[in-house]
Amino acid sequence: MNKSRLHPRNRHQAVNGVAYDFATLCKVNPELTQYVGTNQAGNSTIDFAVSDAVKQLNKALLLHFYQLRFWDIPEQYLCPPIPGRADYIHYLADLLATHFNGDIPTGKNIKGLDIGTGANLIYPIIGSFEYKWSFVGSDIDPVSINCATQLCKVNPRLTKAIKLRSQNNPDQIFKGVINSTDKFAFTMCNPPFHKSAEEAQKGSQRKLNNLAATRKGKSESTDKLNFGGQANELWCDGGEVEFVCKMVRESSNYSQQVVWFSSLISKKDNLEIIQAELKKSKAKQIKIIDMGQGNKISRFIAWSFLTKEQQDEWFNSPA
Repeated sequence: MNKSRLHPRNRHQAVNGVAYDFATLCKVNPELTQYVGTNQAGNSTIDFAVSDAVKQLNKALLLHFYQLRFWDIPEQYLCPPIPGRADYIHYLADLLATHFNGDIPTGKNIKGLDIGTGANLIYPIIGSFEYKWSFVGSDIDPVSINCATQLCKVNPRLTKAIKLRSQNNPDQIFKGVINSTDKFAFTMCNPPFHKSAEEAQKGSQRKLNNLAATRKGKSESTDKLNFGGQANELWCDGGEVEFVCKMVRESSNYSQQVVWFSSLISKKDNLEIIQAELKKSKAKQIKIIDMGQGNKISRFIAWSFLTKEQQDEWFNSPA
């Protein structure tokens, strides 16, 4: 399936081929103004190789579209592109709608778990605004948890919708985070996809080189990845495949507490190994959902240890 557009409900659709309304965004976040210039087509843009420019753009998007009062992250922490992250939320909503006769379930009773929520708290921010879902966000990094906690404190709507939990054991994903009384409609994750720090550095440099090649009259290099990222956000032993396979193995222990487990998958070639692990773990349902952004195709895999009938019954039972 060839997709090249954002999800129809995504707020970040281009208008007349223009991705961002910088005049409006600069009003809500004046700090963005210093980074806005004009490209060869005569449209306003920023230099996406400059990390603070990207952060200020993200801040403006979150303040404008998701009604935050304040948003910030520590220097060199992951600052993900928001339109693509929003797509993950919207396609998860479509998946949940299959249990409600095509209607998207909304409200705080729909509870999600964001594994590795990060300092940016992107998924809970978007999901709680778009569908009024409630979230638990987990992370192994104390700085991320502290930053996410502060974001909740200064944004009243987040305080009501989001709870944060530290994962104190880096070798565990769900254990120590999911309590015996928890019930989640879904879990989601943007896993670290590099296998080592060296591989992450090469990926960062490749990205910077690609950005530099598109910059008119600018060839200077930088040692900063434009979207940032700490070690635990960018790489882990075994990379994406091992992380998601570990997630699969652990998820079977919570088969009755979660309807759909899910994870972004950056490389299509990794799906075969992950699907084999899911079959070994006796998952009852496996779905691969393609998403599109520009010319880039991304995807997430979702799995469940419940049959469709059991899932429908789960949603109809008291919380």
